[in-house]
Amino acid sequence: MLLIISVLLAILPWFGIAWFLTTGSITTVDGLFTSLILVTLSGIFAVNALWEFRRQQRRRAYAKANPGAFAEALVSFPGGTMVRGLVRSVEFFEAHVGQPNKSVVTMSQGAGGSRILVLEGDLRNRLPAGKKMEFVYRKEVGVRKVLTTDFI
Repeated sequence: MLLIISVLLAILPWFGIAWFLTTGSITTVDGLFTSLILVTLSGIFAVNALWEFRRQQRRRAYAKANPGAFAEALVSFPGGTMVRGLVRSVEFFEAHVGQPNKSVVTMSQGAGGSRILVLEGDLRNRLPAGKKMEFVYRKEVGVRKVLTTDFI
Protein backbone atom coordinates (compact mmCIF):
# COMPACT_ATOMS: atom_id res chain seq x y z
CA MET A 1 0.00 0.00 0.00
CA LEU A 2 2.82 2.39 0.89
CA LEU A 3 4.48 1.60 -2.44
CA ILE A 4 1.34 2.55 -4.40
CA ILE A 5 0.89 5.79 -2.46
CA SER A 6 4.55 6.73 -2.92
CA VAL A 7 4.39 6.09 -6.68
CA LEU A 8 1.22 8.18 -7.00
CA LEU A 9 2.74 11.02 -4.99
CA ALA A 10 5.88 10.84 -7.15
CA ILE A 11 3.81 11.20 -10.35
CA LEU A 12 1.35 13.84 -9.14
CA PRO A 13 3.77 16.85 -9.09
CA TRP A 14 4.54 16.32 -12.78
CA PHE A 15 0.96 17.30 -13.62
CA GLY A 16 1.61 20.64 -11.92
CA ILE A 17 4.77 21.13 -13.97
CA ALA A 18 2.86 20.24 -17.15
CA TRP A 19 0.22 22.81 -16.21
CA PHE A 20 2.93 25.50 -15.81
CA LEU A 21 4.34 24.54 -19.22
CA THR A 22 0.96 24.69 -20.98
CA THR A 23 -0.01 28.05 -19.46
CA GLY A 24 3.39 29.54 -20.24
CA SER A 25 4.02 30.66 -16.66
CA ILE A 26 7.10 28.45 -16.32
CA THR A 27 9.28 31.43 -17.31
CA THR A 28 8.18 33.52 -14.31
CA VAL A 29 10.03 33.39 -11.02
CA ASP A 30 6.99 31.86 -9.32
CA GLY A 31 6.66 29.20 -11.99
CA LEU A 32 10.36 28.36 -11.90
CA PHE A 33 10.59 27.97 -8.13
CA THR A 34 7.27 26.14 -7.89
CA SER A 35 8.49 23.73 -10.57
CA LEU A 36 11.74 23.17 -8.66
CA ILE A 37 9.80 22.45 -5.49
CA LEU A 38 7.50 20.04 -7.34
CA VAL A 39 10.48 18.19 -8.88
CA THR A 40 12.06 17.89 -5.43
CA LEU A 41 8.86 16.50 -3.93
CA SER A 42 8.56 14.04 -6.79
CA GLY A 43 12.15 12.89 -6.28
CA ILE A 44 11.64 12.37 -2.55
CA PHE A 45 8.56 10.22 -3.10
CA ALA A 46 10.28 8.32 -5.93
CA VAL A 47 13.21 7.43 -3.65
CA ASN A 48 10.72 6.36 -0.96
CA ALA A 49 8.94 4.15 -3.51
CA LEU A 50 12.28 2.62 -4.53
CA TRP A 51 13.17 1.83 -0.91
CA GLU A 52 9.74 0.30 -0.29
CA PHE A 53 10.04 -1.80 -3.47
CA ARG A 54 13.45 -3.09 -2.39
CA ARG A 55 12.14 -3.87 1.10
CA GLN A 56 9.29 -5.90 -0.38
CA GLN A 57 11.72 -7.74 -2.66
CA ARG A 58 13.90 -8.64 0.35
CA ARG A 59 10.84 -9.90 2.22
CA ARG A 60 9.68 -12.03 -0.72
CA ALA A 61 13.17 -13.47 -1.27
CA TYR A 62 13.48 -14.27 2.40
CA ALA A 63 10.02 -15.87 2.55
CA LYS A 64 10.82 -17.94 -0.55
CA ALA A 65 14.17 -19.12 0.85
CA ASN A 66 12.71 -19.84 4.28
CA PRO A 67 9.14 -21.17 4.15
CA GLY A 68 8.75 -20.84 7.94
CA ALA A 69 10.00 -17.26 7.91
CA PHE A 70 7.32 -15.85 10.14
CA ALA A 71 7.96 -18.49 12.79
CA GLU A 72 11.56 -17.32 13.18
CA ALA A 73 12.39 -14.27 15.21
CA LEU A 74 15.96 -13.50 14.19
CA VAL A 75 17.39 -13.34 10.65
CA SER A 76 20.92 -12.25 9.75
CA PHE A 77 21.99 -10.84 6.40
CA PRO A 78 25.03 -8.81 5.26
CA GLY A 79 23.51 -5.37 6.10
CA GLY A 80 22.34 -6.28 9.60
CA THR A 81 19.97 -8.48 11.55
CA MET A 82 16.17 -8.51 11.21
CA VAL A 83 14.02 -9.22 14.27
CA ARG A 84 10.26 -9.92 14.18
CA GLY A 85 7.86 -10.39 17.03
CA LEU A 86 5.73 -8.85 19.71
CA VAL A 87 7.41 -6.11 21.74
CA ARG A 88 6.78 -7.02 25.37
CA SER A 89 8.66 -4.14 27.00
CA VAL A 90 11.23 -1.43 26.33
CA GLU A 91 13.30 -0.12 29.22
CA PHE A 92 15.54 2.91 28.72
CA PHE A 93 18.78 3.47 30.63
CA GLU A 94 20.78 6.69 30.50
CA ALA A 95 24.54 6.22 30.44
CA HIS A 96 27.39 8.33 31.75
CA VAL A 97 28.79 11.18 29.68
CA GLY A 98 30.57 9.85 26.61
CA GLN A 99 28.77 6.51 26.66
CA PRO A 100 25.76 5.64 24.46
CA ASN A 101 22.32 5.42 26.08
CA LYS A 102 20.75 1.97 25.87
CA SER A 103 17.32 0.42 25.63
CA VAL A 104 16.59 -3.14 26.75
CA VAL A 105 13.92 -4.60 24.46
CA THR A 106 12.06 -7.80 25.31
CA MET A 107 10.57 -9.52 22.23
CA SER A 108 8.42 -12.65 22.10
CA GLN A 109 7.10 -14.99 19.41
CA GLY A 110 3.75 -15.92 20.91
CA ALA A 111 4.05 -19.41 22.44
CA GLY A 112 7.84 -19.40 22.03
CA GLY A 113 10.35 -17.95 24.46
CA SER A 114 11.31 -14.33 24.87
CA ARG A 115 14.38 -12.66 23.41
CA ILE A 116 16.14 -9.76 25.14
CA LEU A 117 18.10 -7.29 23.03
CA VAL A 118 20.24 -4.38 24.23
CA LEU A 119 20.12 -1.61 21.62
CA GLU A 120 21.58 1.89 21.45
CA GLY A 121 19.40 4.94 22.02
CA ASP A 122 15.95 5.69 23.37
CA LEU A 123 13.61 3.29 21.54
CA ARG A 124 10.50 3.71 23.69
CA ASN A 125 8.69 5.60 20.92
CA ARG A 126 10.07 3.61 17.96
CA LEU A 127 9.21 0.21 19.45
CA PRO A 128 5.91 0.60 21.33
CA ALA A 129 5.14 -2.16 23.82
CA GLY A 130 2.33 -4.51 22.85
CA LYS A 131 2.77 -4.07 19.06
CA LYS A 132 4.04 -6.60 16.53
CA MET A 133 7.19 -5.10 15.05
CA GLU A 134 9.90 -5.90 12.56
CA PHE A 135 13.17 -4.03 12.84
CA VAL A 136 16.69 -4.23 11.49
CA TYR A 137 19.75 -3.47 13.55
CA ARG A 138 23.47 -3.44 12.85
CA LYS A 139 26.36 -3.88 15.27
CA GLU A 140 28.74 -0.91 15.14
CA VAL A 141 31.72 -0.44 17.45
CA GLY A 142 30.31 -2.76 20.08
CA VAL A 143 26.76 -1.33 20.16
CA ARG A 144 23.66 -2.32 18.22
CA LYS A 145 22.02 0.53 16.26
CA VAL A 146 18.47 0.22 14.98
CA LEU A 147 18.31 1.02 11.25
CA THR A 148 14.63 0.54 10.34
CA THR A 149 11.41 -0.25 12.16
CA ASP A 150 8.09 -1.39 10.71
CA PHE A 151 4.76 -2.63 12.04
CA ILE A 152 3.67 -6.12 10.90
